[in-house]
Amino acid sequence: MSTSGKRDPVAEYHDLLTGSGAHDGLAADSQARLDAQMHERGILFGDRPLCTVLRPRFMRAAQYSALQERAGLVLRAFGSAYQAAVSQESVLDQFRLTDWERELVRDDPGFRDPSPVSRLDAFFVPDSANPHAGLRFTEYNAETPAGSAYNDVLTELFHALPVMREFLRSWELRPLPARHHVLNALLDAWHQWSGRRDLPRICILDWAEVPTFSEFVLFRDYFIRQGVSCVIADPRNVEYTGGRLLADGQPVDLIYKRVLISELIERGGLDQPVVRAVREGNVCMVNPFRCKILHKKASLAVLSDERNQHLFDAASREAVAMHIPWTRVVEERRTERDGQALDLVPWIADHRDELVLKPNDEYGGKGIILGWEATQDEWESTLRTALSEPYIVQQRVALPAEAFPSWADGEVHLVDHMLDTAPFVAHGDFVTGCLTRLSTAALLNVTAGGGSTVPTFVAEPR
Repeated sequence: MSTSGKRDPVAEYHDLLTGSGAHDGLAADSQARLDAQMHERGILFGDRPLCTVLRPRFMRAAQYSALQERAGLVLRAFGSAYQAAVSQESVLDQFRLTDWERELVRDDPGFRDPSPVSRLDAFFVPDSANPHAGLRFTEYNAETPAGSAYNDVLTELFHALPVMREFLRSWELRPLPARHHVLNALLDAWHQWSGRRDLPRICILDWAEVPTFSEFVLFRDYFIRQGVSCVIADPRNVEYTGGRLLADGQPVDLIYKRVLISELIERGGLDQPVVRAVREGNVCMVNPFRCKILHKKASLAVLSDERNQHLFDAASREAVAMHIPWTRVVEERRTERDGQALDLVPWIADHRDELVLKPNDEYGGKGIILGWEATQDEWESTLRTALSEPYIVQQRVALPAEAFPSWADGEVHLVDHMLDTAPFVAHGDFVTGCLTRLSTAALLNVTAGGGSTVPTFVAEPR
């Protein structure tokens, strides 16, 4: 990657660690500092460090601007699909919600955006001359996007590494923080919901045993530093009494919901205290129940299906055609691909090398089958499952790769990692900040048990 002329920030950074420009002990000192700070600051997924490499991701300014611009158009299409879903049962049907989800999404959350805090998952496809055309959005995490606090603290840690001290002599780095937009989105929803301008008492809500608990601590401390009262609570330990939701015995005004709605209902049903408090209008919750509409992986099928093109304006249709891989809900039907009619299920069975099957509402890579890595028997077995419970099928996307340095056995190793581009979204309509995940396997997901998270910087030469 080159940000200006022939200068390459990746090559120059690596040279500081391994090449002619390397300083004695720089890599070892940087790794020791990073390890110590990750444990000190809680940058952990469960008990393992979240970052396993010694370089952040560098992005061109033009590339980040293109990401923001094109994501904005795709998000506009998601917004149109959402509006159609809440007003037309025939469109809502396409998202494949369960009966209890359909009941919950009928409730007005009390504020405009169905997902004030969200995240797109994308790839800059390699070997594309046009950076716009090379961008592919493969999922929309519209329910409980993680990573923005981890991202911001990792940014701070990398900025202070010994190797970065040398690198910054020649390069100007612009961080892409995201944590602030979470707080802004929460407070905006609160002000709309309550009609008041005061600050709420926030409750970060999820199970105590989840591996991302350390990020809740980062958010709680950040909110408190910003003058907003905050507590972390497990849904099993809250009470709903006298028309108020209580955490640690004190009333809660606003829930920053990190618990999955499906898990909340599975464990507590529609009478669970949090569910009752939200539905009775006695606590504000972000993201609300209506986030389930766009969070369903079928939302990408709704965008790209030929029968829905009337829902979108011309700019949105162009952006969807360019940036959303061909996606359909798995069902017995006739549809189109590249303008050609086909019988969907037989066609899926015969084209596994170019397709992915995904459950409609799972996370962390659960249940995803990469056709090119599966046997024909495995593929057909999953396809039979996909006809009995909601799944989508999606066109395979070529994954970009970059070399990243790791410190092991007393030396630096440069290893190619596949990387995604996961921009954080505020209020459902604009990008602010970017998560980058690395993996040596085709399924890039930290929750799936591998990979690494790195901060993203826009790099410009001094």
